[in-house]
Amino acid sequence: MFRLLHLEDTVRIPPQKFGDPLTQAGHEQLRARYEGMVDEDLGYVIAVADIKVNPTGKIIPGDGATYHKVSFSLLTFYPVIQEIIEGEVVEIADFGAFLRIGPIDALLHVSQLIDDFISYDEKQGVLMGKETRRKLSSGDQVRARITAVSLSRGGSSGKIGVTARQPFLGKLEWIGEEVRKLRSERAASKKREKQED
Repeated sequence: MFRLLHLEDTVRIPPQKFGDPLTQAGHEQLRARYEGMVDEDLGYVIAVADIKVNPTGKIIPGDGATYHKVSFSLLTFYPVIQEIIEGEVVEIADFGAFLRIGPIDALLHVSQLIDDFISYDEKQGVLMGKETRRKLSSGDQVRARITAVSLSRGGSSGKIGVTARQPFLGKLEWIGEEVRKLRSERAASKKREKQED
């Protein structure tokens, strides 16, 4: 899920930035520190916004820079286990598909795609079910549930595992087919009930 977090910190403004507007210099320092970072508490940090730099700074002996307290917001993506997400298939491999969800790619392993034997067609770049003949290829939209999240403190990556082997999960076209099938079965059932009455 995407979150907007409000934080406070201290930034170091180096002497070569003293002529720049304070907010601009603080924004550059915060972007360098936070954007692109992966943290187990924050998640994936996408952007820094709403920066307010205290104009009164401190000087530490032996360092020509000034240190200013700042308040700011971070736009983050924090994947939560059991969360339902939608993403685009960006890569197909013999072991599964990678879905782009927010700023990261999640792995949809072949064992978690559909309840069928899956084969990989390297020429076409598709995963296909043996009995269902359902195909998954790059560009397809998929709804899945997050089953595993591994974020490392201070790292630049993490791992997310997802499943589509539950009702109303999978390629959006397949979900549409399931919904239409259920609606027609319900309508037929109601029709039979009326005839029996």
